[in-house]
Amino acid sequence: MTRPATPLDILVVEDEFLIAMDLGMIIEDAGHRVIGSAASLQDVEALPGDSRPDLAFVDMQLARDTTGLQVNALIQARWPGTIVVFVTANPKKIPDDFAGAHGLIAKPFTSMGVTAALAYLDRVMHETGPVPAAPGSLVAAPALAMLRA
Repeated sequence: MTRPATPLDILVVEDEFLIAMDLGMIIEDAGHRVIGSAASLQDVEALPGDSRPDLAFVDMQLARDTTGLQVNALIQARWPGTIVVFVTANPKKIPDDFAGAHGLIAKPFTSMGVTAALAYLDRVMHETGPVPAAPGSLVAAPALAMLRA
């Protein structure tokens, strides 16, 4: 596996411990860093302001009756440059415009699918020119293409 030249700093927002742990291992195996994990909106609010994730994987249904849409709005306000990708078994809860988020990985996911999505997102963030086609594991939102427009 090719290691990224510059590892991404990634926030995992997932209330299912085993899924969060699995995502964390996939992220680290792909050569990136997990800089934080959270299970609810309140947990994300409690993260240090200087965390500055490059990417956040966000579940839609979270602990403490909070949602991925709420977390997405907070991340966009607090860390405007962060790419947000929903990771959910409930894609129908995502608005057509993705609420400004950048994509979707459907659950259940595979290690290969998440790794392919990470490689693609890394290319989008660090290369210039037209945005290549997304891998099948990632539904790219309109906001993702806007990053390089």
